[in-house]
Amino acid sequence: MTRKEWLLLITLSIPWGGSFLFFKVLVDELPPLTVAFGRVALAALALNAVLALRGTSLIRFRRNWGAFLVMGLLNNAIPFTLFAWGETRIPSGLAAVFNATTPVFAVLLAHAVGAERLTWPRLAGVAAGFLGVAVLVGPGALAGGGGGVLAGEAACLLAALTYALASLYGRRFRDIPPVVAATGQITGAALALLPLAAILDRFWTLSNPSGAAWASLLGISLLCTAFAYLLYFRILATAGSTNLMLVTFLVPVTALLLGHLVLGEAITANAIAGMALIAVGLAAIDGRLLRWRAPRSAGA
Repeated sequence: MTRKEWLLLITLSIPWGGSFLFFKVLVDELPPLTVAFGRVALAALALNAVLALRGTSLIRFRRNWGAFLVMGLLNNAIPFTLFAWGETRIPSGLAAVFNATTPVFAVLLAHAVGAERLTWPRLAGVAAGFLGVAVLVGPGALAGGGGGVLAGEAACLLAALTYALASLYGRRFRDIPPVVAATGQITGAALALLPLAAILDRFWTLSNPSGAAWASLLGISLLCTAFAYLLYFRILATAGSTNLMLVTFLVPVTALLLGHLVLGEAITANAIAGMALIAVGLAAIDGRLLRWRAPRSAGA
């Protein structure tokens, strides 16, 4: 990847790192389906407004409506609901660990469909990155118990798998402007979740959320969804699906740094070791580490 693509990837990790915190605040007051629907509904309104300001609309892309709906299900409706539901049973940090398995699924799926060749360095890089995330979060996140913990973990793991599927399916949007692709998929997700949230949650009958919940909903909708998916499709178009999934390794690092800068939380030895492993994993998957070693070996 180019330096510009790495910068975009790091930028994308910032709002997505905050989404787990927002989810945790929201599911304390609202049902998971309502949280997922609220997230995509507000984001869809914002993105359609952006299209209107640009003098266009999704009507011009009606041939892609079916693909938008599928992408919205895979990349938003299903994983957002699963993560929201999972975080009612497990800590947000542990949810982030399972989210970091997305590149594992992406690499394996890309190899299975013949999209990208699976090499040992890339596979080793994915393993190193996931190990780094596990070290970063530490054993404390794995503590706890109860009958619902395993179900929450399974939900988050399934969400990571759907993200990987979406990264492959999203290749068909490379010729569509990022703002259109983002608006289409988010709108499709909102339309898919609307009847479910209405029938199962009857969201209009729920008690009025607190100010913190409203702030979290706006943050997760406008920053973590509308803005983030504009970056997502831009990176996907140039860097490829597997490289795009590297953002899931950066998300826990971003969350840690934000906690230190904003909340004054300490950066532990586990965090330093975890970030080092993640850096090695990213370099191996990107190929820079091998390209750096090759000339040195040849010179020797």
